[in-house]
Amino acid sequence: MDPLQQTRWQPRTGGIAALAGFGLILGIVSVTGITDAPGRFLSGVAAVCLLLFAVGAWRARPKLAITADGLVVRGALRTRTLRRADITRIRITEIRRIGRRMRLLEIDTADDRLCVFTRWELGTDPLNVLDALTDAGYAG
Repeated sequence: MDPLQQTRWQPRTGGIAALAGFGLILGIVSVTGITDAPGRFLSGVAAVCLLLFAVGAWRARPKLAITADGLVVRGALRTRTLRRADITRIRITEIRRIGRRMRLLEIDTADDRLCVFTRWELGTDPLNVLDALTDAGYAG
């Protein structure tokens, strides 16, 4: 594997900061600017959800990493290390939604689990990550 090749993928810091900032602004506006109770409640719930999503995305960094022990998959609550024997297939799936094409990186494991990564979670195009995983010997 090329020593200059990226081995860690995570959501972009600016995107997470923007989510947290928007959640904070929405929370302030919901408390100070919205006068009707249902609107205040709904905007408050939306603000809390944005903040929780930002915290979860920050906590799960890096989302996917190649280490000496194996492929590390990190979530908001737990971290899992997959060795080569634990991985049955790595592939790219393309889907069309609302006129836009999305690529997903899918990792099938031997214990029938499926890990799906989007461009947001990886911070780059999933094809680039698949190339790096192929160079590292995880996909073939």
